[in-house]
Amino acid sequence: MIFLLLALQAAPAAAPPPPPERPIVVPPKAAEVTGPIEQVTLGPVFREPFLCMEHPFGQLAWAGDALGTDCMVGGGIDGMSGYMRLYRTDGKTNEDWYGWRAEVLAPVAGTVVGAFAKPGANQPGTMGKPPAAMIQILTDDGIIVVIAHVTDFRVKKGDRVTAGQVVALDGNNGMARSPHVHVGAWRQKDAIPLQIRWDLRAMAAAAK
Repeated sequence: MIFLLLALQAAPAAAPPPPPERPIVVPPKAAEVTGPIEQVTLGPVFREPFLCMEHPFGQLAWAGDALGTDCMVGGGIDGMSGYMRLYRTDGKTNEDWYGWRAEVLAPVAGTVVGAFAKPGANQPGTMGKPPAAMIQILTDDGIIVVIAHVTDFRVKKGDRVTAGQVVALDGNNGMARSPHVHVGAWRQKDAIPLQIRWDLRAMAAAAK
């Protein structure tokens, strides 16, 4: 026992293991916007018709959250009759929702710089706990676009993606109470959050 202890004391200290690589880009606090709000135009995140609810100015503080939008697939229209709805029956199960496990498209071309998966799904109507599963894409002109609450990733960190490529399926995880995709964008160099606008030509092409 003494010899073992002496041997351990004499042995050179092993180098500490390298810290684990972060699976996502940790977003900074969004920079304060005092002038006009800048915009970014993105391609669609779904092939199906979808509705988005905006996060108004000042509601959320972190880059990727600030000025983001929550998008849900609509359905229920049969030809010229019916009206758009978000779920088929009472919406109490994820399978009721038109967007549940719909293919999620990359809204930009770029490199996947973050991919964080989260197993499981929330019960509709009940808010889950953070963090959400997310994919972060860095464009060639320095904008990070995040799509969150997704599941069943089709890409991994380091992959190069094109706009319109399927990157995941629509999920319901993190701080969500129904199947949807949060989309946010910020300028990497200065954490300026960007208001999202949709490329309607790309939306028409994706629906074909």
